[in-house]
Amino acid sequence: MSQITTHVLDAATGRPATDVSVVLLDGAGATVATGVTDAAGRITDLGPDGLAAGDYRLSFATGDYFAGTGRDTFYPVVSIDFTVADSEQHYHVPLLISPFSYSTYRGN
Repeated sequence: MSQITTHVLDAATGRPATDVSVVLLDGAGATVATGVTDAAGRITDLGPDGLAAGDYRLSFATGDYFAGTGRDTFYPVVSIDFTVADSEQHYHVPLLISPFSYSTYRGN
């Protein structure tokens, strides 16, 4: 399993958000990895098995997702900046979306 994983849920429908494109960037803005959420709204293989300590960003193409479901959204991209403090730990970054809001937390 990758050191970074994510899970996207569509709060408006109560279902996983499938086919959401996600980009993992390092602190300098360079792409580390890309992925697309599966039928369960998850990406379990995003990036390498290990990352150096530092700042990273997950960028979610929420506009494309909502367009694909026939809905407008206020947030075409959701970017989550976070810090990998311990290169030995697993970091799970869930995202809960609706067309006009989103929330996140550090999962496990």
